[in-house]
Amino acid sequence: MKRSGPHPDKALNAMRVRTASQPGRYADGNGLYLVVDPSGARRWVLRTVVHGRRRDIGLGGAKLVGLSEARELAVQYRKLARDGGDPLSLRRQTRQVVPTFEVAARAVHADNRPTWRNAKHADQWINTLAEYVFPLIGTRPVNQIAAPDLLTVLAPIWLTKPETARRVRQRISTVLDWAKAAGHRTGDNPVAGIAKGLPKQPERSGHHAAIPYLTVPAFIERLRKSDSNEIVRLAFEFLVLTAARTGEVLGAKLPEMDLAGLIWTVPAERMKGGRSHRVPLAPRAVEILNRARQLNPDGPYVFAGRKPDQPLSNMAFLMAMRRMGVDATAHGFRSAFRDWASERTNFPNELCELALAHSIKSKVEAAYRRGDQLDKRRTLMETWAAFAASSSGKVVRLRA
Repeated sequence: MKRSGPHPDKALNAMRVRTASQPGRYADGNGLYLVVDPSGARRWVLRTVVHGRRRDIGLGGAKLVGLSEARELAVQYRKLARDGGDPLSLRRQTRQVVPTFEVAARAVHADNRPTWRNAKHADQWINTLAEYVFPLIGTRPVNQIAAPDLLTVLAPIWLTKPETARRVRQRISTVLDWAKAAGHRTGDNPVAGIAKGLPKQPERSGHHAAIPYLTVPAFIERLRKSDSNEIVRLAFEFLVLTAARTGEVLGAKLPEMDLAGLIWTVPAERMKGGRSHRVPLAPRAVEILNRARQLNPDGPYVFAGRKPDQPLSNMAFLMAMRRMGVDATAHGFRSAFRDWASERTNFPNELCELALAHSIKSKVEAAYRRGDQLDKRRTLMETWAAFAASSSGKVVRLRA
């Protein structure tokens, strides 16, 4: 029956809400009702008009939503409906399920993966979280992640695996920033001040461990005689002779090699700087390529791993050096090349930087970049190869 008389306004009180037990609707006023179900459960409902149609909008159970909060929500939704909005859509958004940290992290990974040029980095990004983070806080809703959770994750590896810990911290921060932007979190990112609760890490040198350039010829000689797999020995020597990065060598494919023109063109998507790089090949580098093709005549990679259609593992060079007892990194041979060029030759610094595909920092270097100086760099790389292959380390060709 239609109600007669004045409409109620704030007719309910906290006591009435708690004690109402008879099934039915209890009007508070302005379209807000306390509904008591036959089961005894109590819930709030707002009856209002949305886009010309009468709608009932649930506002939550009375145990979780108090009377004053229900009234505030009712006012908010009525105003939205009066202005032409859709309270039902807003309600669905507020009920959106908050993802767990793992779900959020995988969403971030999926969003960013197409923008990462390096597939290895993309895999490492999610794998470090899967190994160190998901087992501890992966199931926690992303809006509940706080500083104590971060300490739980980072403390066990902060000193024992400092570089890994720093990367994990940065990736957690990225996930939490995404969660805030997506509306799943509020407030500051707890990663910002987490270092205050952790011990100070040892200072980083900032450089890859390199062997002195004078020992490179002896290293090459030992490498050729070492018990590492032949394809590993060939790939490692090729890396040294070309002063290339590890990933560039391991991912090298036959179409990149112009053996007639003695040029290796590394495509932009595999270069750190995002632009293709031509590497002049010394005669010994060409010999290595020919031998590698004999070992894997049908596979796509120049230096194949255990399977013909897959490249060598990125651990191959590290394991080779461990067997030889050499305390350095494969990447450090680029530093050895740069030191050799500076101290034992007269080649311009800009040319040496260009050979390493380093970013341009000066107008002079930029002038060199406009033409990649391939012929001059060929002389540089042939001189380096001759030095590396010498038994005394004294073979140096000076620039005319």
